[in-house]
Amino acid sequence: MLQSTAVTAADAHRAIDAVWRIESPRLIAGLTRIVRDVGLAEDLAQDALVAAVEQWTESGVPDNPGAWLMATAKHRAVDRLRRDERLDRKHAEIGRELEAAQKMATPVPESGDFGDDLLRLVFIVCHPVLSTEARVALTLRLLGGLTTEEIARAFLVPEPTVAQRIVRAKRTLTAAHVPFEVPAAGDLEARLESVLGVIYLVFNEGYSATAGDDWMRPALCLDALRLGRLVAELLPREPETHGLVALMEIQASRTRARVGPAGEPILLLDQNRGQWDQLLIRRGLVALDRAEALGGALGPYALQAAIAACHARARTAAETDWAQIAALYDALAQLAHSPVVELNRAVAYGMAFGPAAGLELADALISEPSLKSYHLLPSVRGDLLAKLGRSDEARSEFERGASLTRNARERQLLLERAAACPPESTV
Repeated sequence: MLQSTAVTAADAHRAIDAVWRIESPRLIAGLTRIVRDVGLAEDLAQDALVAAVEQWTESGVPDNPGAWLMATAKHRAVDRLRRDERLDRKHAEIGRELEAAQKMATPVPESGDFGDDLLRLVFIVCHPVLSTEARVALTLRLLGGLTTEEIARAFLVPEPTVAQRIVRAKRTLTAAHVPFEVPAAGDLEARLESVLGVIYLVFNEGYSATAGDDWMRPALCLDALRLGRLVAELLPREPETHGLVALMEIQASRTRARVGPAGEPILLLDQNRGQWDQLLIRRGLVALDRAEALGGALGPYALQAAIAACHARARTAAETDWAQIAALYDALAQLAHSPVVELNRAVAYGMAFGPAAGLELADALISEPSLKSYHLLPSVRGDLLAKLGRSDEARSEFERGASLTRNARERQLLLERAAACPPESTV
């Protein structure tokens, strides 16, 4: 019998929120294994949560809240299947199995079983049959434990839009009969790339918000870190899982230093490195060591983590090994060529070999269609032009960057940089 301790209603609600954030991914994963339908599994988990809110405020929080939620959800599964008069053979079989399990007092699966279920759920919610937006919403909902309101607020979109994405995503998975399984070895790399891409997209939206009034949304960074650590734990032999964790840990270490007292952005070279979180840096470097220890060439995330590590190891901005960073960007460009990587390479070259070298690379991207509305291209060009003393051109580029960004804090920063460009001498 589960033991419980009497608590106040407020304490119970706080405990329920914390328990749900921690236990809901395992709960939904375990239920998905049983009912083979991620939408139904989430409904059952939500039913169990409602029961917890009703009962725990009266009786107290159980010693093992995860086991309580799973047992309650299984009861709900049996009740729902009994009520459905149109049960097909599969559901009837599931109902008999659940009833038998309850009669035998089947224990809650051990953590290893939960790990297998979680891994399967990770690949389901990031399945390529879903759009990127749907993968992000479903990942945060089912694996991150966020509410629809929290997801909408984080990405500055209407709550009904997020709700529709989640509903459509679950329907798509059901209609496509996506199996509850880890991809076969031949498909694992491509499918894992999708999973890691979703997690990093969530992290980046927290680290450099694309829109709104805030430069950062740290809660999203924490959610992404939690998911990244989970995947690395579930797939410890995959170097890129550790590479992504290393990258996010090191980048997240700068959170306090990236924002000033009034919420204004502080760029990397201007940051107080004494405010960098040394614990996160150490964790990031350990994760990078794990990725390297698994052997083979470093993947895109591990290479980006190695770049971040160069910054983390430099005690001052002046001590940064920009030549090494430029070499790492060369390797990254060969492995995962993209206009954004080339733009970052231009920045590194500008620091390592002079602004003219960086500007040459940046200018080659002016005609790139995918960067036509990308505010960081004129921002980078403005910085390089300013260093070359071409103030009028630099001012124009900063103003163009400000007109393209949708983030209010970033717009203000770029306008300030434009205003700081001195007029060129006419002599």
